[in-house]
Amino acid sequence: MPYTPSGFFCDRLIRERERRDGEGSLNKPVRFNGQDYNTLRQECLQRKGLFEDDSFPATVESLGFKELGHKSNKVKNIVWKRPKEICENPQFIVGGASRTDICQGDLGDCWLLAAIACLTLNEKLLYRVVPQEQSYSENYAGIFHFQFWRYGDWVDVVIDDRIPTFNNQLVFTKSAERNEFWSALLEKAYAKLHGSYEALKGGNTTEAMEDFTGGVTEFYEMKEAPKELYKIMKKALARGSLMGCSIDSLVPARFETRTVTGLVKGHAYSVTAVEECKPSQQKDNKVRLVRLRNPWGQVEWNGPWSDNSKEWATISKVEKDKLQHQSAEDGEFWMSFEDFKKNYTKIEICNLTPDALEDDKIHKWTVSVNEGRWVRGCSAGGCRNYPDTFWTNPQYRLRLLEEDDDPDDNEVVCTFVVALMQKNRRKERKMGANLFTIGFAIYEVPKEMHGNKQHMQKDFFLFNSSKARSKSYINLREVTQRFRLSPGEYVIIPSTYEPHQEGEFILRVFSEKRNTSEEIENRIEADHPVPAPASAGEESEEDQQFRTIFQEIAGDDMEITANELKNVLNRVITKHKDLSTEGFSLESCRSMIALMDMDGTGRLNLQEFRHLWNKIKQWQGIFKDYDADQSGSINSYEMRNAVNDAVMCLMSRSGFRLNNQLYDIITMRYANENMNIDFDSFISCLVRLEAMFRAFQAFDQDGDGTIRLSVLEWLQLTMYA
Repeated sequence: MPYTPSGFFCDRLIRERERRDGEGSLNKPVRFNGQDYNTLRQECLQRKGLFEDDSFPATVESLGFKELGHKSNKVKNIVWKRPKEICENPQFIVGGASRTDICQGDLGDCWLLAAIACLTLNEKLLYRVVPQEQSYSENYAGIFHFQFWRYGDWVDVVIDDRIPTFNNQLVFTKSAERNEFWSALLEKAYAKLHGSYEALKGGNTTEAMEDFTGGVTEFYEMKEAPKELYKIMKKALARGSLMGCSIDSLVPARFETRTVTGLVKGHAYSVTAVEECKPSQQKDNKVRLVRLRNPWGQVEWNGPWSDNSKEWATISKVEKDKLQHQSAEDGEFWMSFEDFKKNYTKIEICNLTPDALEDDKIHKWTVSVNEGRWVRGCSAGGCRNYPDTFWTNPQYRLRLLEEDDDPDDNEVVCTFVVALMQKNRRKERKMGANLFTIGFAIYEVPKEMHGNKQHMQKDFFLFNSSKARSKSYINLREVTQRFRLSPGEYVIIPSTYEPHQEGEFILRVFSEKRNTSEEIENRIEADHPVPAPASAGEESEEDQQFRTIFQEIAGDDMEITANELKNVLNRVITKHKDLSTEGFSLESCRSMIALMDMDGTGRLNLQEFRHLWNKIKQWQGIFKDYDADQSGSINSYEMRNAVNDAVMCLMSRSGFRLNNQLYDIITMRYANENMNIDFDSFISCLVRLEAMFRAFQAFDQDGDGTIRLSVLEWLQLTMYA
């Protein structure tokens, strides 16, 4: 389910705390769904039973939601079986994991399988994703686990080994060896990570490549590829990078259809080797070759340098052995680099560390990761085509501190890669979610604004053009691009193309040299509260009226309850025809009393009431300033500035600066369905802000900005505010 506002932010706070404790690293991955592999396995061994995963059960729900859902005929004859029920002597891995262990089944996830095939070329990476200690012999308990990179964290996913079968054959991914099951179990773990097997249908090889490595991917269209593409590919494979390619199909009906050359359009292949050989009849010239693999485990290229082509007769046995040439229908084949460029339309390279691909030198890069969210009505401003809301998008300040070591043409530049990735869209497909069209723009920060961490306002973007931007807005999970800019300070604006589209993302920045990247307004700061002095001078007519009304309602004890406060405020506020309000609710008035009730009586005396009224008058003036069209309400996108002005006015007494996450919460909590905030909601918001902050400070005895609370203290803190 999509996060509720409170659920999302609680979850985010938990993740941030986990990261501080080292959770999410390779050595300490996050336990997906809270399941600990070793604990669960030990429990099964002690009770001598096999693990059954209730969080991803052997039911239709785990298969899918539409084509593999309850109403589909495809699922009626599917039976979930454990490998020991499918064959004799099942093995986790037979003779080492290799690319021939991955054969596609009845699921359109060739993009995933192409990435797994690439993964087998690097044992270190493979056994990071597929832990080695697992087997079907020693201490078998029907439980396995795999590790994936997921939006900045490594997660450990536990599964049972019940796999979908039809007529005792695996329905989805299988190995060429009938008794080998690591690839089928890996696919199941990845399906669990995304909610179902059907969620894996259709995708981009780079998505899985990044989820296996935490790397960053760059695309090359063959028509626009650099002259050094062969060298780039060879160097990338030498570094252990994962590489995939495909042939675009312009007609959707012809996706995954075989051409006369044996290649398949709309299908993902993995690049498994890039080599040169020297035919005997050629004195000096070498032939550049590329080895590819079809994840089907069959259907191969039949042109020059294919398995049985005449070209292999022109090279020596030594050359053949070096290239590991085999004539087998296993989905793997060689072709010349020239034919590769002619036949394939794009190539994707996932760099384990984003080394510079355009030159011969390998660089170490600095990486920074930022989490963010677009919230409708607050921070989902859309692209630059929407100037009224574009400025409200999350903003990230980038400082490029050192120039490259080897600049071209003596330029002083910094090379860096920006990668914007939208989160959870695949998992939320069953609820109708599709990928947003996303992109980003980069603006140079004027020198006079360096070090200023305030959110850049609307006027800045109206009068300044972007210094760089993503090549296009596109509906991919991740948009990545390489840039070369002068050292300095910049602001990156990630956005969806259309405004009001709500979703989560991570923004990663990789640079050759040192950089810092952080979200603007990512801190909450406050000054300690000082009681405001009573206003001096003569009372205004409105003040005198208020005193009279207060005395009438308060009676002899000169104190008013929440219900009485509601009557006082609404009698006065109804005279302001320029404010859109249904009147203050009893709950709002209780919050006001909680804010101003210094003596703990649950009532307000005249002085406490005066302080409250002075606040309300001040906030009323700010509200009117932002109600430009005099509609009596303000737009939620302007709420950020209105709230900011309000708390700045109170800085000397109980001031605080909010971060972007709190602005998101405020919008979701106080805006109506039209993304507008009326006057009483505006006042209620500010009252709650100040009340909660003041309560926090009461517990923060040493002023270090952190508190430790028991459950009862937490309830006392939150229930009265």
